[in-house]
Amino acid sequence: MDDAKAAAASAQPFNLPIDAQPAWTHGASAGAAFARGWMILFEIPSLILGATGAGFGALAHDAGMSFGHASFLSLVLYATPAQVVLIDQVARGASLLGAAFAVTLTAIRLLPMMVTLMPMLRGPGTKRWHYIAAAHVMAITSWTEAFRRLPMLPPHLRMPHFLGLGSALLTALLIGTMIGYELAGVVPQLLTSALLFMMPLYFVMAQLLSARLLIDRAALGAGFILGPVMFIAAPGFDLLLTGLIGGTLAFLIGHRGKASGQ
Repeated sequence: MDDAKAAAASAQPFNLPIDAQPAWTHGASAGAAFARGWMILFEIPSLILGATGAGFGALAHDAGMSFGHASFLSLVLYATPAQVVLIDQVARGASLLGAAFAVTLTAIRLLPMMVTLMPMLRGPGTKRWHYIAAAHVMAITSWTEAFRRLPMLPPHLRMPHFLGLGSALLTALLIGTMIGYELAGVVPQLLTSALLFMMPLYFVMAQLLSARLLIDRAALGAGFILGPVMFIAAPGFDLLLTGLIGGTLAFLIGHRGKASGQ
């Protein structure tokens, strides 16, 4: 049985030789990996996510939402776009079904993130509830950080490390929401809007830094070009069309690059 687990672990994708793994992973337990992930609470991604949460907290206050409801949304949804869409739908007087459908559409983007990350999260000793918890803390920030950190870890430490960093980022968003809600009315509206914009800005910068393949660079380039064009040509469907057309073009360019040996 142990041999089978070892073989399965060695077959995991993205594995690095032991001597290339961080020193703290040698002999580390799952608890140590979780704690290491939690340390992201004191790093730049958590500060950015907390600032985004502060912008949402101020927005929720201005929309007439209670402190408890705003905090609950950050804790349960853990997705600022979905939270903003929900508040917008409520402010417009939309039905509960319509608001739920709009929020669901914003959450669809998380499915391919989880699918692409799943091969790295599989490891010996992983339980079903681990996957459920991982799905809940899946967001742009945790996904980006996971692809930066997890390939360097042995398979049995990846899931606890991801759960640690994911729960820390969730905590940062919750704390930021509470602070932003309490400071609403004191912070200028322009600053509130700027705080909400910090997360997509961080994501774009992270993708630019990590784009090493031709298909990655092509996708980013297509998005930069098509985004403004589609915003003018098809408002309301601009993000959908930009992703569909830009992603297809990036795939074709990347496939052609592979065929030509680039």
